[in-house]
Amino acid sequence: WAAGLRSSRGLLGYLVVSAPEPPSDDERFLLYALARPTAAALSNADARSRDREYARQLFRAIEERDAVNERLTTLVAELEAQHTVHDVLFRAHDGDAGEDGIAAAVYELTGLATCIEDRFGNPLARAGPGVDGAHEKPDPTLREQLLHRAMRTPDPVRHEGRLIGVARHHGEILGTIELIDPGGVAGDTEAFALGHACTALALELAHRRSLAETELRMSRDLVEDLLTGADEGGAYARAEAVGHDLHGPHHVVVAQWQATAADDRFLDAVDRAARGLGLRSLLARRSDMAVLIVQGGPRDPGLYGAVAAEVGSWGGAVGIGSLCETTGGLPHSYEQAVSALHVRRQSQPPYGTAVYEELGLYRILARGNDARDVTFFVREWLGPLLDYDATHGTDLVHTLTRYFDHGGNYDETARALAVHRSTLRYRLQRIREVSGRRLDDVDSRFNLQVATRIWKVSGPAAEGNAHSDSLPGG
Repeated sequence: WAAGLRSSRGLLGYLVVSAPEPPSDDERFLLYALARPTAAALSNADARSRDREYARQLFRAIEERDAVNERLTTLVAELEAQHTVHDVLFRAHDGDAGEDGIAAAVYELTGLATCIEDRFGNPLARAGPGVDGAHEKPDPTLREQLLHRAMRTPDPVRHEGRLIGVARHHGEILGTIELIDPGGVAGDTEAFALGHACTALALELAHRRSLAETELRMSRDLVEDLLTGADEGGAYARAEAVGHDLHGPHHVVVAQWQATAADDRFLDAVDRAARGLGLRSLLARRSDMAVLIVQGGPRDPGLYGAVAAEVGSWGGAVGIGSLCETTGGLPHSYEQAVSALHVRRQSQPPYGTAVYEELGLYRILARGNDARDVTFFVREWLGPLLDYDATHGTDLVHTLTRYFDHGGNYDETARALAVHRSTLRYRLQRIREVSGRRLDDVDSRFNLQVATRIWKVSGPAAEGNAHSDSLPGG
């Protein structure tokens, strides 16, 4: 026999009994009477089960909500930290402070002393206490090994108490940012700041390199045009664009090194040497030489030694041309510088510096039959005497010529000039005073004798052409 178990939710099931005989009316009534509380008990048990399941689900929901809230809180904190990183680095970039600004920003963000170095380990900027002189320049081989290891991972690497991030641009390492962290306290926040700082540094260094390459290209084009006779107005404007004042006197210097190609590396070495000596110049490559257009008058400031130190070899030569008051004289100054370099190369020793204006007769021999150089040579050595003779109606150049013709013998020279020996002595003294040359100096005597021989042959032509505006120096 079965009695239905019902509740407000409907039929729950059946209460089933069995017996060998049919139940009596009382037993049937009792069965139906038991069905009602049984149904209530089952209904209550089901309700409690559902309540427990709901409670479990509610508890899980609360736990999930707390976990989500915790993750959101962490995410908000991370976003705020990242926003701070971006804001600080943006201010450093916007302030145009360069590497110093980036180093100061990283120190502000991490609280750790910061050092920025180029790819070779040379310091570019420092920030924070105890960082000055705290790290010597590493061994080049070990440095390359460290950078190679850092390139294999996007994350910063630890090395000798430092957390090191690499600033890379198009796969090329431009520099590093290093946090001084001997205690290993730097975590994800510091690593994030370091990574973004490396990006900022890569952009800064790449931009600077691009500007330098553009400026170098403009400078080289300008030098080439100046050496071939560029328009003065345009040349001044172009020189100003690359940060050089082309107004005023300049001269040309050339440098050439044995077994060293005049490539970008060599030009960089010459540029560093010139800047180290305080030379304000424009630099370019021509043929197998480095060419500088230098502000100011010709002199030997020690460029040969400075370039030799940069290149690591003394096997080179430097030639220095004469002064040019305008850009129109630069092509001739360049030719003179090349001639001086060739003279140095053919001398003993073949290394060092040669100044064109100090070559004397050698500059004529070096250039062959260049009438301008011959005339300039005569003018340089006899100019004051020629001017004095023209102004005072004297014959000092002729006297000097006859003096050399007779081998410096006073008596023979006096007889040839038909003057007294004391008169000759007076004239020779005046020659020393007017020319500023010493007749007892071997080099001066030799150059004066050659100049008088040229003057005796060329006569007024050499004297008159010596005043031409086309001569070096105007």
